[in-house]
Amino acid sequence: MTAANESGLRIGTAPDSWGVWFPDDPGQVPWQRFLDEVVAAGYEWIELGPYGYLPTDPHQLEDELGTRGLKLTAGTVFTGFHKGDDEWQRAWDQALQVAGLASQLGAEHLVVIPDLWRSDATSQMLESRTLTDEQWAKLGAGHDRLGKALLEEFGVKQQFHSHADSHVGTTREVLRFLDETDERYTNLCLDTGHFAYYGGDTVQLIADRPERIGYLHLKQVDPSLLFDVLKNDVPFADAVAQGIMIEPPHGIPDLAPVIEAVAEIDPDIFAIVEQDMYGCDVDRPLPIATRTREHIFSCTHRARA
Repeated sequence: MTAANESGLRIGTAPDSWGVWFPDDPGQVPWQRFLDEVVAAGYEWIELGPYGYLPTDPHQLEDELGTRGLKLTAGTVFTGFHKGDDEWQRAWDQALQVAGLASQLGAEHLVVIPDLWRSDATSQMLESRTLTDEQWAKLGAGHDRLGKALLEEFGVKQQFHSHADSHVGTTREVLRFLDETDERYTNLCLDTGHFAYYGGDTVQLIADRPERIGYLHLKQVDPSLLFDVLKNDVPFADAVAQGIMIEPPHGIPDLAPVIEAVAEIDPDIFAIVEQDMYGCDVDRPLPIATRTREHIFSCTHRARA
């Protein structure tokens, strides 16, 4: 049973936890079934997922969510500001679509994922794994420009998502990114699984940079598989297919200390369950999503619907 606790984080979920990575993929669960199963699993808050998966007409989407008692927390875009000034238009075109839609439904956040140095579709190496000082500067400046524009145009806050197989993944890289950006415009969607993927201590990062935590993605990594993935340089998409992101409480990090630490910073921060499961059977997500929510509410008193 979910206890009403206004000092706890609001717990939601996302299409990713149903194996959805793309707007249109015949192997993915249909969007209507996704929404129905989110309700069946007990969640009230969701993310938009890849733009075009859920209806993009704001009135239709509002009706579909409203009839199910669901609310929207955020949308997602992808950026590559380190590549140069011409990346701005690509980012802003996405923002106009995604933030434009999400903000009409009351969402106040945009999760921003950096381009990967290795393709998650083909596993092809696309560029160097590390950035030059010049590229770091372009990366930071681009995100601050985007964050400022999002606030002014839509009243939406940018939440940057470090990611496996991206240039911002390790603890040192995340800290450098924070040092390169302005907290007025750029903060973290701290993904517990992706941060642990490269050995990051989530609770320590929260303690060190509490002012930069704006949003959470909750997931766990399988620690026994992780060392094989890193040793053998397995591409992230292949690691997902092997089950690198594992159902809680069977992986790391423990979610309760993370939720409790962030709730002390701001209980209005969203904590979105997001277990990477692309390629899974369509019948697999619902039981996992249900058990995950039950686990979260049983392991900490700082969670709320």
